[in-house]
Amino acid sequence: MMSDALRIVLVDDHPVYRDGLRAIVEPHADIEVVGEAARGDSAVPLVLSLRPDVVLMDLRMPGLDGIAATRRIVAAVPDAAVLVLTMSEDDESVFAAMRAGARGYLLKGADHDDIVRALRSVARGDAVFGPGIAQRVLDTFTAAPPRTAATFDELTEREHEVLALVAEGFGNHRIAHRLSVAPKTVRNHVYNILIKLQASDRADAIARARAAGLGAPDASPGA
Repeated sequence: MMSDALRIVLVDDHPVYRDGLRAIVEPHADIEVVGEAARGDSAVPLVLSLRPDVVLMDLRMPGLDGIAATRRIVAAVPDAAVLVLTMSEDDESVFAAMRAGARGYLLKGADHDDIVRALRSVARGDAVFGPGIAQRVLDTFTAAPPRTAATFDELTEREHEVLALVAEGFGNHRIAHRLSVAPKTVRNHVYNILIKLQASDRADAIARARAAGLGAPDASPGA
C-alpha cells in the first residue's frame, strides 16, 4: 500500500456489508482501510486513535447511532471527513447528518464507482450527495428564508468566531493565521457553518452574518 494512500475507517454493524465495502475499495491502490467498527460508541475512540482521512459511516446501529457518532468524531477529529452510507433516505436523517458535520450522504444502493469517487471527494473537502439527496438539499437551500435577526445558536463558539471573521471579509488562510490553526481546519469550520445555517454559499453566510450585526457592510474579501 502506498504511503500517501487515503486512509479510511468503516463503521457498520453488519460484518458482511463491511466485508463488501472492503472488497470495493481495496483494489484501489490509493485507498487503504485502516480500521473497522460495528458500533458508534466503538467508532469514536477508534477514529481518535487512527486519525483517518475519511470515516464511512452507517446511521442505524445499536448503542450510539451514526448521527451522534458523527457529531463526536467531527468535534474531536475535525480533519476526518465523515461520509454517510446508509439505507435511510428520509429528510430528517439527511439533515441531521449534515448538522452533525457529515461531508456527504449516499444510499447503500450507490454504485461501487460512486462510493469510491465520494471517498476521494470528501477527503478533498468537497460535499457529496447521492442524486435524490442532492436535489432535496438544493431545494432546502433555495426555499430557506433569509435570516435578518439571528443569534446563530446552532453554531459552536469556534464557528461563531470563524463566521465573524468571514463576515469581516477574511479569507480562509488569513483566518487560519489569525486563529493559529491549519487552513484545512478553517475550511471544515466554514463547511459546517454553511450546513448549519442552510446557507447556499459563503456569500449567503456573509450576508446573514452582517444582517445580524457581525462584520462590516463594506468589508472586502481577504486573502
